[in-house]
Order: sequence, then C-alpha cells, then structure tokens
Amino acid sequence: MVLLALFSLAVLRVGGRIDMVAADERAGLEGLPRITVHADDTLWEIADALTKEADTGPTVRRIMDLNGLSGSEVRPGARLYLPEGLVSVR
Repeated sequence: MVLLALFSLAVLRVGGRIDMVAADERAGLEGLPRITVHADDTLWEIADALTKEADTGPTVRRIMDLNGLSGSEVRPGARLYLPEGLVSVR
C-alpha cells in the first residue's frame, strides 16, 4: 500500500513537470500566425497554399514540428501555428 502511494506521488510529480515543460514550449510560439483547420483540409494543402516553394515537404515538416504533430493528419477545428515568413496566411 505504501509503495502504491509513493508510486502515485512520483507519477504526479513527473506529470506536473511535463505539463510545465509543454507550457514553456508553447510560450515560445506567441506571435506566430495561426490558422484553424477546415473540413477536408490537409496539412499538405495548407503548406502548398502558404508557400511558393515547389517542394512543400519542408513547410509541412516545419508546421508539424511547431505543433508537436507526429504525422501529417489534421482534424477540422484544430488550430495550427505557422512558421514565420510564409507567403500568405489565410
């Protein structure tokens, strides 16, 4: 019983640190443009609309990195931070 209580306290302490780190990382995103994903939007289409580069792959990767995405799938209603210096923001 004591071990379970100690384990629970350790998990809460680590979880609290993770939340604080995530909040600190997001704080560095202030001032970046953001968009809301619409139905049928894809990350590739968003990147293509925002850059003149022929290869949108690097822009997709930058958007994924900024938003902590592990894949290129996005859901309607999601708000995405965009890299600075893109051609246009819709």
